[in-house]
Amino acid sequence: MTPEPLKSHPLLRQWLALAADGQVHAFTGKVDLGQGISHALRLIVAEELRLPAELITMVPASTHFSPDEAVTSGSLSVQHSGAALRCAAAHLRESCRLGMAGRTGVALADVRCANGLFMAAGRSASYLELAPANGWDQAIDTAHAKSSHAPQDLVGSPPAITPVRPDVAAKVFGEFEFIQDRVLPGMCHGMVFRPGTLTAEVIDSDMRTLQSALQATPGVIHVVRNGLLLGVLTETEHVLGQIAQKIENETAQGRLWRCQAEVPDLQDLPTWLKAQPLETTVIVDTSGEPAGSSGLPTLSAEFHRPFLQHASVGLCCALAQWSPDTPLEVWSHSQGIYNLRRDLALAFGWPTDQVQVSHVEGAGCYGHNGADDVAWDAAWLAQQVPGRPVRVQWTRQAELGHAPLAPAMAVRIEARLGANGQLSEWTQTVWGQGHGTRPGRGATPALLGAWQTAEPAPVTLAVNAAMAVGGGSERNAQPPYDIATVQVINHRVLNMPFRVSAMRALGAPVNVLAAESVMDEWAHRLSQDPLAFRLAHLQGAAHTRAVGVLQKVADMAAWFAPRPTDRPDGWGRGLAYARYKYTGAWCAVVVELVVAEKVRLHKLWIAADLGHVVDAEGVANQLEGGALQAASWALGEAAQLSPQGVTSNDWSRYPILKFSDMPDVQVHLMHTPDQPSLGAGECSSGPCCAAIANAIFDAIGVRVRGMPFTPDNLMRAIEHHDSHNPSLS
Repeated sequence: MTPEPLKSHPLLRQWLALAADGQVHAFTGKVDLGQGISHALRLIVAEELRLPAELITMVPASTHFSPDEAVTSGSLSVQHSGAALRCAAAHLRESCRLGMAGRTGVALADVRCANGLFMAAGRSASYLELAPANGWDQAIDTAHAKSSHAPQDLVGSPPAITPVRPDVAAKVFGEFEFIQDRVLPGMCHGMVFRPGTLTAEVIDSDMRTLQSALQATPGVIHVVRNGLLLGVLTETEHVLGQIAQKIENETAQGRLWRCQAEVPDLQDLPTWLKAQPLETTVIVDTSGEPAGSSGLPTLSAEFHRPFLQHASVGLCCALAQWSPDTPLEVWSHSQGIYNLRRDLALAFGWPTDQVQVSHVEGAGCYGHNGADDVAWDAAWLAQQVPGRPVRVQWTRQAELGHAPLAPAMAVRIEARLGANGQLSEWTQTVWGQGHGTRPGRGATPALLGAWQTAEPAPVTLAVNAAMAVGGGSERNAQPPYDIATVQVINHRVLNMPFRVSAMRALGAPVNVLAAESVMDEWAHRLSQDPLAFRLAHLQGAAHTRAVGVLQKVADMAAWFAPRPTDRPDGWGRGLAYARYKYTGAWCAVVVELVVAEKVRLHKLWIAADLGHVVDAEGVANQLEGGALQAASWALGEAAQLSPQGVTSNDWSRYPILKFSDMPDVQVHLMHTPDQPSLGAGECSSGPCCAAIANAIFDAIGVRVRGMPFTPDNLMRAIEHHDSHNPSLS
């Protein structure tokens, strides 16, 4: 099967190039957000070319020369870009083998390749010597990678490859140049100030007074206003910081803008979600042979999560430079450089080729944060000072206050048991806004700045991704178990008083929390072990890999061993499983925790099957990081909103998990090297949230169905829910 990126970028030169010193330059449209994807892709190319990884240079993505691979998201980088690069490298290797066979007059089968040298008939030659000059414009033949991840004895085994990422040491010791560190000749500093809500009214008298004061401030280059936006350019970052503090104080006192956003009841988000205009879609509707009734009532339960924030420790930043006779140049840590390029051109009314975007590493967020918006800010301000580079970095308050939120969600499950003791009917209903307002997907620009000018583009309503790539709010809403009749219904909320968009794993954490909690409730109700109950619904060869991760994580956590006799009060453990997007990695998690004055995580075990693992250390880091971020959502995170905007705009009002809260984490990767590679970044999020909920039930006998599981919410669950008698119908 042809990898998706090769369908639009089929030529060898679009993926690989040879430098005069023998280095192989590899191109990708996927960007590094700290997840180490550049290293994983480097290893894939090295493996196929039979070269040491040190000879492979991953060229940072840029619209100047990189293939357009849309957005780096969905745990698809290894699956998509990795597959394309594997095919490209295999094509180059086999082209050189063919050249060596022709040069030496031997059969192709007699040409071997090892450590970048092709050997036949006692002679050897390198890639530089054998790469056909006219071969770079050839379409890549994917057949050469048919044995993609298995070493080919015919051409020698891949070289031993060190798993150490070349960027880690520099990052640890503060020597790496992130976008926040980049300095260009003649660079000035800028910031765009805006209201806390998508729409607002400018208080003209306040704004005019402020503009006059700012323009007279020493070190200020230019002050510009457009619609709701106020832009300031200064010679130094220090002066700009003082101005930002002044404007934040002004807005805190109700000056400059009048904001009045609709604020949902944060204590009853499901009711608000259900009361909005809805677009209803039946995602799954299967019917099987009725198993007869067990005589037990249907188990019905509802789960929800609040709005969440990205809470990146590093701040969004971008640089831009423009002059009338050259294209706009933008340096950004956007997850989608081509999407950003397209919407910047739309926003400013330019042809697309008049905008170029290059990726520079910055703070990762695993979702749609403010990186694209700050790029618009820099591009707008750069037009005020032609020829000079402009650097824009958001403040902490802007970072937490203006970036898109992850949507709040509610999920209801109704599950019925058949006469055979197996689940026979399952209905999962989801309410939530769409999970995507990213740039590059609509007829108008999806950039915050473009929505707030004097002639604003329309605010883009959040949509869900197609189910072919996993969906949005409905992601993982289909249970991964053998159940005869399954119905999944998604209600997309058609109201967006606060901007929402993608965050790591989209709707999967809530859907998996709901499904795995219900599986645990049924197991408890039937007095069955939760693991045994799951395994009973995973019969046959189709579920071999699911059973494998569940049994492995149970072994890791000594699931069937006697409970510790010295366990403290409030000790519990929980299990959860999911196959990400129903098409991705298999992952099972066990959590051990103690419920005391708050929920404290002690141990976390993760078993995952990702097929052929390219970079084991990188995969383990992603599984661990995804689980710990999900633990932070589960235990503490919730955006606070007011008519004036997001009020949880500093660390005191939006706390995230600290190092002191970290549990001991153990990760095991299943050995399935003959299977295609799958993504690791998001598959552990849902099972971790669910395992924590199930462990809390095990600890205190109370089922908590609303995230986050804070002390206040635990008390509400204790007061209002009897976990031993779930609502029945």
